[in-house]
Formats: sequence, structure tokens, C-alpha cells
Amino acid sequence: MEQTQNPNNQRRVISLLVDNSNGVLARVASLFCRRGFNIDSLTVSATNDPSISRITVTLRGSEQALSQLILQTERLEVTRQVFELDPEKSLQRELLLLKVACDNHSRAELREISSIYKAKIIDLSPDSMVFELTGKPDKIDAFLTMFNGYEILELCRTGVTALERGGKHQHMQKPAQEVRDAQLPLPAPIARRNSKKVEIFHQSVGVDACIRPYKTVSTQFVFR
Repeated sequence: MEQTQNPNNQRRVISLLVDNSNGVLARVASLFCRRGFNIDSLTVSATNDPSISRITVTLRGSEQALSQLILQTERLEVTRQVFELDPEKSLQRELLLLKVACDNHSRAELREISSIYKAKIIDLSPDSMVFELTGKPDKIDAFLTMFNGYEILELCRTGVTALERGGKHQHMQKPAQEVRDAQLPLPAPIARRNSKKVEIFHQSVGVDACIRPYKTVSTQFVFR
């Protein structure tokens, strides 16, 4: 019987371009958790700009909840860009390392499985074999199902890393300053009122020197 996929449980891949600074990963991950998303995988990598890092998150959820999550993530001052990757218009890859127990009788069968999926045998011992496979998550899942009858000793998956196909895209052409100015467009009266409240809070607790470097974070936390 053909099963229809639940739209509220579809796998989605989000790409974020963020500032390369301490604490950014913790802030992004905590935001996702507060929204109730279960993160399947999360990878962080460098980009062509040393001041920017790329975070690729794989999660499951509805389109409406995802849209709200993207809007909230854009409001973080450390976020440069955030967008969902279309599986048909992006290149998604994942690396798998798999260690399987084997003997003289099963070694030939394991070699045949690896050749079908074009996996590499990167280590061989009298009682085990280690495979390396790079591909789409669906290919990794299919490869793992072939080892249901074997003893898997260890398994490691890196998580999805992805890029869009083609040349530059519109969301990547926007200057960083323009993105930053559009993240928190507070009206002038509200901005002045919030700034005054922050100064009063700093004076009352007597930790002005400690909180001032995280002025924006403190404002969001106290007056949300």
C-alpha cells in the first residue's frame, strides 16, 4: 500500500550564513530548540569569506512553522542570510563511515555491496571492514539497509552539507550591511524607549561593564 508523506514531518534543509564568532552556534541551536524543532543533523563550515560561517541544518516540520522559524532566525544580529534549500535546485551531500564485522565467508559479500554503491573500503582487518560513502541522504539510507543481516560495529554520519546549483543567487548578492539594517527595524520612539530601559536596568544591577558588550541580546531577553 502506498503511503503518503505527512507534510508536517517532511525533511527540510536550512542554510544559514552567520558571523564567524564565539557563541553563534549555541544561539542558533537554542532558537531551533525553543521552537520545538528536532534537529536531524547540523554542520558548520568555513566559507570564502573568513568572517562568515555556513550552518546547514536538517530538520522536520511543516512549512508554516518553518517560515516562522526563518523569520525569527533572521532577527538574530549574528545572521547574515537564512534560506531553505530546494532539493531539486541544490546539491546535498553527506559522508558515512561504517565499520562492519566480517569473516572469510562474508567478506566477499560485503565487497560486492560496496561496489554496487561505489563505496570505498578504507580499512580491512581479519574481523572487520570499514566503508566510506559520500552521497545524498537517501543513498546513505539505502546503503545502510543492505547491512541489516550483518553486525554493525560502529557508524558515523557527518550530516548534510549543501549548496545551490548555478551561479550567484539573489539572497547571496545582498550586502551584509543591508541585511543587518533590515533585521531589527525598530521605530525611533521604541528604540529610544528600549535603550533608556536598558540603561536603567544596567544601573540597577550594577553590572554595566559585563552586559554592555551584549546589549542587543540583553534587550531581547529582558523585554521580549
